[in-house]
Amino acid sequence: MLQHVWERTCQARYLTDVVIATDDERIQAAAQEFHARVIMTRADHPSGTDRVAEAASASQASIIVNVQGDEPMIDPAAIDAAILGLLDDDMGAVPMGTIKKRIERPSDIQDPNVVKVVTDAQDNALYFSRSPIPYARDGEQPAYFKHIGLYVYRRDFLLSYPDLPVGPLERAERLEQLRALENGYKIRVVETEYESLGVDTPEDWKQVAELFEKPMVNR
Repeated sequence: MLQHVWERTCQARYLTDVVIATDDERIQAAAQEFHARVIMTRADHPSGTDRVAEAASASQASIIVNVQGDEPMIDPAAIDAAILGLLDDDMGAVPMGTIKKRIERPSDIQDPNVVKVVTDAQDNALYFSRSPIPYARDGEQPAYFKHIGLYVYRRDFLLSYPDLPVGPLERAERLEQLRALENGYKIRVVETEYESLGVDTPEDWKQVAELFEKPMVNR
C-alpha cells in the first residue's frame, strides 16, 4: 500500500521531491525496498501535520505537501490541484490548502468518519466537522462536501504549526486542520472529482486491492 501511495504521488506534476516521514522502522524498511527516501521522526507527534513539520524543517522548499500513507488510490491531479490552489494566491495570505469532493452517497452525510467542510465565496474553509454541515432547516437539500485529507502548506506556516495552541474545536472533533482555523489562519479548499479511498481496516484494503486487479482502462 505504501508503495502505491509513493508511486502515485511521484506522478504529480508540481512536486520536485517525495519523502516518506515515519517513526516506525518497519515502514522505513518497506520504503527502502522500493528505493524511496525516508526521514525518521519523533514518535510523540499528536498529528500528521506535526510530523510533516519536523520533516520539513530539513527542507528549503517553499511549499510542502502532506499526502497520507493510507491513500493508495490518490490521484496525482488532485495533488496538483491543491498545490495550484495555494500558488494562485499571489498575496500569500492563505498559508494552507486542501481539497473537497461533493458527497454523492446520502449515508456519508451522517457518517462521522466522513469529515464535512463548508467554504466561503473565496473557497476558504469556514469549518470542518464530523457532523452534517450545513444544517437543512427548511428541508431544502444543500450541497454537502466531504474533506479529503490532503494538505498543502507554506513552509513558514508549517514550521510554526506545532507551536499553535490546540483549541476546544480541535479537541472536540479530533481534526488537526481546525487548529489553523481556531488560530485565525485561512485554508484554501479546492473542489475535485477525486473519490478518496482511505485504508483504515483490512476490509478497506481488500476493496482497494480488488480495484488494482482490474484492467488499467477501468481505473
